[in-house]
Amino acid sequence: MNYVSVENIAKAFGERVLFKDISFGINEGQKIGFVAKNGTGKTSLLNIVVGDEEPDEGQVVFRKNLKTAFLPQEPNLNPELTVEQTIFDADNEILRIINAYEKALQHPEDTEGYQKAFEQMEAKQAWDFETQYKQILFKLKLEDLSKKVSELSGGQKKRLALANILLSKPGLLFLDEPTNHLDLEMIEWLEDYFAKENFTLFMVTHDRYFLENVCNEIVELENGKLYSYKGNYDYYLANKEARIANEEIETDKAKQLYKKELDWMRRQPKARTTKSKSRIDDFYEIKERAHQRRNDHQVQLEINMERLGSKILELHKVSKSFGDLTLLDQFEYVFKKGERIGIIGKNGTGKSTFLNLITGGIEPDQGKIVIGETVKFGYYTQRGIEIKTGQKVIDVIREFGDYIPLKKGRQISAQQLLERFLFDRKKQYDFVEKLSGGEQKRLYLCTVLIQNPNFLILDEPTNDLDIVTLNVLENFLLDFPGCLLVVSHDRYFMDKIVDHLFVFKGDGKIEDFPGNYTDYRVYENSKDPEPKKAAESEPKPKKSWKKDENAGLSYNEQKEYSRIERDLKKLEIQKKEIESLFVTGDLSPDQINEESAKLQEIIDKIEENELRWFELSEKLEG
Repeated sequence: MNYVSVENIAKAFGERVLFKDISFGINEGQKIGFVAKNGTGKTSLLNIVVGDEEPDEGQVVFRKNLKTAFLPQEPNLNPELTVEQTIFDADNEILRIINAYEKALQHPEDTEGYQKAFEQMEAKQAWDFETQYKQILFKLKLEDLSKKVSELSGGQKKRLALANILLSKPGLLFLDEPTNHLDLEMIEWLEDYFAKENFTLFMVTHDRYFLENVCNEIVELENGKLYSYKGNYDYYLANKEARIANEEIETDKAKQLYKKELDWMRRQPKARTTKSKSRIDDFYEIKERAHQRRNDHQVQLEINMERLGSKILELHKVSKSFGDLTLLDQFEYVFKKGERIGIIGKNGTGKSTFLNLITGGIEPDQGKIVIGETVKFGYYTQRGIEIKTGQKVIDVIREFGDYIPLKKGRQISAQQLLERFLFDRKKQYDFVEKLSGGEQKRLYLCTVLIQNPNFLILDEPTNDLDIVTLNVLENFLLDFPGCLLVVSHDRYFMDKIVDHLFVFKGDGKIEDFPGNYTDYRVYENSKDPEPKKAAESEPKPKKSWKKDENAGLSYNEQKEYSRIERDLKKLEIQKKEIESLFVTGDLSPDQINEESAKLQEIIDKIEENELRWFELSEKLEG
């Protein structure tokens, strides 16, 4: 069944034509991965298909009554709503029934309201959906439902928007970089979810394992043309290579024919017959085919790395905590030449703090960090390039000099260097703020590498980079003779370039694992799962008004018991929020003192409430 027909669309900006006469369809059950180089029209084509932009020519036709949803890179959410209100504001009848039921549970005195809500849950069989809804929120770490959207970080907003569209159960789902702002555990869960659920997908992503494990078709935009591959990412790679080889053969044939026809054209008299005019028309078509060139310019990375001495980087019994949140506990490690270490772990376990400790952004509480005299760090942070109003691309590079040294005593001009990073002469005089996200990241990568570091620290370097640039970066890093420390949620990238992992487990525990990310997952999955607790293994009974779960408590104690549970949950959330501020390492000394005082106050309240909760629990069980 056809869901969408894209018919002969075109888009240009001034003289720059992105694409013309593009046509394709999206059918029920397809899971399409859309790939293209940055700056070739990928975002424009996606925006046209979802209706956010108008094509210069052509049209997009949707099947009548088709329910669609779009997850952009920057979601547009109502800042005044809470997380819970945002979710229940969606156009979904079952969600509204669950919302009514949740509210009824908060007002046990309204027996009639509760009974009505309970019956609606039964009638629509909403129990399973309620379980799924809570699982999605749990997996995406959206536990604080009372928090306003305006108070969320960019990553939390992206996860909330993702949860919203998953729960809305659309017939067709459009996604723009869905794995950005997700940790590895979330990505693997989402990958498994999409692979199993009956969604029809059209998505832009640079996550190659995601393309491999979720998609059943890859569509590529290249040189203004669209190519379709009916398979996953591995199938796309193999068949693209075959297509390019075939195109080169056809171009060679056209060149030979062109030479023959050119000789004929030169010998023709001015007066031509109808037959010769037809041949002349064919000649110009042959000429166009013969002069076709593949626009395969790749980023060329070349640096004049300074030699590393025998002493590189040593960490001796390093500890770091914020309040009662321990991130490093007596950590020891001595880096050796050529080490390539990947860092993985859940958000909030101290990965960024670790990098800031090494680079001197923050000081350890205990222990010593020794940096060798010859070490020159190159630190690629998540913050990206600092955008200055009115600054042009060429000005960014000229801050490091008009000429940049390369290997073997050679040098290169700032303009030539930018051309190697795919910024042509015209693009070099564009304002930095007008560049796409991927282009800004490419420019930032250029500024890090031209400083000739011999110890590279990369914090999420793959975000917003296209697959072509990623492949070139990977090949460069494989040949990089210095030390490499990388934090990334791109599993394909990690598998290709790292030799072993620092696994941040939380509570200051860091495991040194001898292998890449896939090796680690195989190792983790081979472990015997922990036996489930009896309470977890038993199915939870549906809540019923007739059952009094707090029979051992008085009415006032029941209310107090419920209130304490709610308060403890809120306090834990507040505690995590303050602890997360410490993890970023962006606080001033005064702010650290202020937040530490708040944290201690919350910890005291938690202890006080827990003590009373245990008293009531014992009475309840008795």
